[in-house]
Amino acid sequence: MQDVAVAGRATEASTFAACVASILELPLDAVPVPPPGEDVAGWRISRWLGGLGLGLVPVSDPGSFAWPGPWIGLVRTGAGERRAVVRFGVPSAVIWDPAGSGDGDGELEAGYLVAAADVALARPALPERPALAGTVEAIFVAPSAGAPAVELGRVQAIVGLGLDGDRHVAGTGTFPSGLPGSALTLIEAEVCESFAPPLGPGEHRRNIVTRGVDLNALVGHEFRLGDVRCVGRRLCEPCAVVEGYAMRPVLRALVHRGGLRADVLTAGEIARGDAITP
Repeated sequence: MQDVAVAGRATEASTFAACVASILELPLDAVPVPPPGEDVAGWRISRWLGGLGLGLVPVSDPGSFAWPGPWIGLVRTGAGERRAVVRFGVPSAVIWDPAGSGDGDGELEAGYLVAAADVALARPALPERPALAGTVEAIFVAPSAGAPAVELGRVQAIVGLGLDGDRHVAGTGTFPSGLPGSALTLIEAEVCESFAPPLGPGEHRRNIVTRGVDLNALVGHEFRLGDVRCVGRRLCEPCAVVEGYAMRPVLRALVHRGGLRADVLTAGEIARGDAITP
């Protein structure tokens, strides 16, 4: 996603177009802006998106809606005007306000998801398996949601569950345990170090900090942490929960950089300094 700001006065129509441009990574002038009085999510934008094989899906309850990707929220500002913002995550929060007004957290009145008309045609191909030459830089567990992250030099990995002593094994985390991709979370040290100050374990809440590996490229691929065989399931996208722990604006900067969710396929021990290999 790219950040596209409105040109000129911010209106419901101009900010909605800027949100669509941001999500699709297009220049603002490529997106049609409806004239005054026309529905911003009406036929004009729908027909244009149809030409791209896309459409707009209205969200029935935007206040409780959550999505592991960007979607558009229409908010009522303090001045009583409606503006569009980009929201992201499970649970969701604002990651981009094209008006730059600070009103993005106003009263949420409506929501729209930009979706593929035919999902089968839109599914991205799995990335090629990366050339692995990385290492396990740090290991963390937390016994429950919100509990302090504890750093370990080594830990036992349990098949299908995660790391011994962690909330993903105990079923005491924020999200359900035992589902695909719920056992183990990883994040790159390089991503953590891109923040000032660096993102700490109490902020990112991931189990394994890696170095030298493109974690995004491990989705759908098996790999080893030391002798423990794992499989990458999906990206570990950020959400409002992570930003709450961090107590600073990290959500936007972590989009598609939040790490990897993986499952443990064989039991064994993972230690700091272990190699990450195919």
